[in-house]
Amino acid sequence: MLESRVAEDRFEQYYTEKLWEWIPYTYRLEDGEIGDRFSRERRLSNTGSVSTNPGVTELDDTGQDFFSGPADVSSMMLEVTFTDNSGATALAYSGARDIDGDGTRIELFRDARRQVAGVVPGGGFNSLNTPLLYIARPVNSGPLRQMVELVAQQAATLRRSHDRLWQDQVIERADDWAVPYIADLVGTRLISALNKAGRRADVANTIYYRRRKGTLAVLEQLIADIARWDGKIVESFRRLGRTHHGLDPEPARGRMSGTMMGGWADLRNPGAANLAHGPFDEFHHSPDLRQHRGQNGRYGIQRLAFHLYRLKSYPLRAVTPRLVNGTVGFTFDPSGRNVPLFSRGDRVADWDQWKTAEEWELPVPVSRRLLLHAEFIVTERTVRLLESDPGLSAAEAADLRGIRRVRFRSEERLLETVLALPSTAGPAAPPYFDRLLSLSITEDSAQANLLPADSTDTRNRSIVVDEDGTGVVPRHRVFAAHLTPWSSTAHGKRIAVEPERGRLLFLEPPSEPISVSYYHGLSGEVGAGGYERQECLVPVNRVRTEITGGGATLNPDAIHNDGVTQINDSATYEPVSDKLAVRNLTLQAANGHRPYLLPGVNWVLNAAEFSDSTVTLDGLWIGGTGGEVILRAERHVEGVLQHGSYERVTIRHCTLDPGGETADCNPIQPVPLLIDCRVKELVILNSIMGPILTTDRGYVEKLSICDSIVQSLDPAVPAISLGQGELKLDRDTVFGDVQAHRLRASEALIEGKVNVSDVQSGCFRFSAASADSVLPHPYRSVELTGERHIFTSRRFGDPGYGQLSDSAPESLKRGAENTSEIGVFSNLINPIKLDGLTAKAREFMPFGLIPMMINET
Repeated sequence: MLESRVAEDRFEQYYTEKLWEWIPYTYRLEDGEIGDRFSRERRLSNTGSVSTNPGVTELDDTGQDFFSGPADVSSMMLEVTFTDNSGATALAYSGARDIDGDGTRIELFRDARRQVAGVVPGGGFNSLNTPLLYIARPVNSGPLRQMVELVAQQAATLRRSHDRLWQDQVIERADDWAVPYIADLVGTRLISALNKAGRRADVANTIYYRRRKGTLAVLEQLIADIARWDGKIVESFRRLGRTHHGLDPEPARGRMSGTMMGGWADLRNPGAANLAHGPFDEFHHSPDLRQHRGQNGRYGIQRLAFHLYRLKSYPLRAVTPRLVNGTVGFTFDPSGRNVPLFSRGDRVADWDQWKTAEEWELPVPVSRRLLLHAEFIVTERTVRLLESDPGLSAAEAADLRGIRRVRFRSEERLLETVLALPSTAGPAAPPYFDRLLSLSITEDSAQANLLPADSTDTRNRSIVVDEDGTGVVPRHRVFAAHLTPWSSTAHGKRIAVEPERGRLLFLEPPSEPISVSYYHGLSGEVGAGGYERQECLVPVNRVRTEITGGGATLNPDAIHNDGVTQINDSATYEPVSDKLAVRNLTLQAANGHRPYLLPGVNWVLNAAEFSDSTVTLDGLWIGGTGGEVILRAERHVEGVLQHGSYERVTIRHCTLDPGGETADCNPIQPVPLLIDCRVKELVILNSIMGPILTTDRGYVEKLSICDSIVQSLDPAVPAISLGQGELKLDRDTVFGDVQAHRLRASEALIEGKVNVSDVQSGCFRFSAASADSVLPHPYRSVELTGERHIFTSRRFGDPGYGQLSDSAPESLKRGAENTSEIGVFSNLINPIKLDGLTAKAREFMPFGLIPMMINET
């Protein structure tokens, strides 16, 4: 573990300093204080601060300011004495020692010198009888210090081992090897060791689970703890059509359909049909005694349905929407695609306060039905707040008090009631109606949780539209509509939203610039996105330039050829200028942002004549304009063409658009990566790529692609073409053909033909490819025979892009070396999580029930 290694290094430093402490030496400061000498001596004190001479000021009396670690280490005290040029000595400081070795000690000595309050005679450190060799020439102490460090290293290792034994007794801090031993103490049935987080949570909560065994709360908590998914559990017997029993509670009506519990389906609301067979189904069914398979066997007295939401919801903030030509409509997606909007999924994490999940509390695609869902209750507080605003008459307030505590199922019902009040004049809504909508909406309404309350609402909402000059569009001015064609009307509304396709329409010309914030869904953190990736970013203190604002700000001078440039928002940048003298270029998006870059035609990264250049692209989405991203290394110098090369090119958490179609049915051109020079190592991590190609001059010694998707929409263009060098694929999904000289593949899913020149080298293990492929040493691999039902979606932009479907062959869903799935999402170990969840559900379910695992996303 990294933290263990750091701690061990600190212990090693501690023991080195402890053994070295009686060999004092002289500091010569470099700030004009030449001639002043500082000597130090240390001793271990377990009883507080070291005593000082009268009249000397102490800088610190806590004893723990400069080291946060074990008590016995922090109690190490430091004495500093000051000796001036006349030989007089005084105790300058007594307090905690600086064990970090980060330069704090020098600053401490400088401060100590300034606070000396008195000078007393003394012999300095010579009284320690240290050999003069080490006093006069401390630079010669190298061999002695090396010997001390060797001894200290062994002491540090032993000390660290002892401390880890103490930590291994606590499940939250124990090493992985100790978890089974703690599990044995509480009698836990362990799940797979590959699911480390789930196994640790299971052991930690075993007693908690047993005390609540058989309750829906603990079963839903198992979904979160074991699989790290969201979910909802439904007792299937509650969805059976039956005669009302006298001991039953008063039958309730479905919120969307109005269907009575156990009664005949009310089909008057067409939106209720979209809920059928899901966790929020309001219809009732006849018993189905067959074994559960798809839609069959879901309803019975002994069935318990686990509805699982495997897709994650990722936020995007201040995105520049794409204007649809010839309209005042926009797409939330900056490339112009139809992309469904997701709910942020924010269930309360306190399971002791558990309640069954509402639809908008789960990471699900938002529908128009859900976006329109708003219920209202007028209370006395509502009326009093309205009275505090100017414009509400006493008669209107009295009429509103007459409809208190009445639940209105929609905005239309509330408006009809208000218009029927005696104090309302005319057919139009009264001036206070917008304010009434904002104050009376119920907390369990979807609209109250998905949209901002007003223009000043800064809370995290699922869908936010921001106009410059007018601010955030409040929810009472938003309505859901089907935007085909791009036209709609609604009295008193500002914008229309179609969340199923991510479309936005202004009913009046908008105030620009416009930005939108929303959530999108995907199985994992692949490609550019708004997810957490702080660990792989260059620290901010090393960033030379930070860019915001979008537009044409990525000019030739904005991106440094030798340094780090960071984009701090998710705006659209066009055009993007070429870089013609790359040395050590890093262009990264800030954590949580996904800028959209649109090069003019081609985007050329030219290393010129340099032979050791490096390029790192991180967190960027490069859009399609019909051009390519070209790696080149050449320049004319005094009329002579000189060639360079790249030492390393890294593309991490990026999207080079694989192509598609806009909302107005125009094609989006793919963005190939074209290598036109020599590259020693090309590394692609967690990215979505268009075709990767080489020219006749292009040569890649080693191309490594890991946890990524590569797609070619044109059957005539291979997804990967590497005439020379070695191609290494680890946990990748490739839509298209692959041509390579040498290939090493593991857990790679290639939906196309693979043609490898050197079949004597490399291997093709735990992977899948077309049956007519030429492969090197296949081992436990799968031959694809043209199945079209393998993936949930092959279209970039869909939430299920690259996800294996439920009907995919079992050889693909469990064909990896660790029995996980093959392809880009192999590291999510979804099949292993499902096995662990099923085992734990059977352990903590009521006796005699049958669990059904149903993948909703």
